[in-house]
Amino acid sequence: MVKELMHDPIFLAGKAEVSTKEDLPVAQDLLDMLMAHKKSCVGMAANMIGVKKRIIAFLDERGRVPTYTVMLNPEIIKKDGMYDTEEGCLSLLGGPRPCKRYKSIKIKYQTLELQTRIKTYTGWTAQIIQHEIDHCNGILI
Repeated sequence: MVKELMHDPIFLAGKAEVSTKEDLPVAQDLLDMLMAHKKSCVGMAANMIGVKKRIIAFLDERGRVPTYTVMLNPEIIKKDGMYDTEEGCLSLLGGPRPCKRYKSIKIKYQTLELQTRIKTYTGWTAQIIQHEIDHCNGILI
């Protein structure tokens, strides 16, 4: 379901709670929102639609055909190659803001079937994931 975007910086600065199988409809809402904003958005976290749960969805361009991926309870367990960049956000008014990111990250997360996975991401996809995990942690760029 397409929902209204959250712009309240106080709400967005709050840490998200662990997600469970009861929160799976939120994952679908995030995918619906990404599709609705696909021209201007490559990732979303649940707090961007007013839900304080650790769920992110993002465009994964690693394969031949870009796909949307959902992660429940994502956590960065390893990072390497810090660099400076600028990012924008649909939830935050104004233009791009400076931030620090890592070229390579290893993520522990759960799938929509609640199976635990560990994957390494690099480049642009890694940057998107870091931005969305920051949302889960109440960190605003």
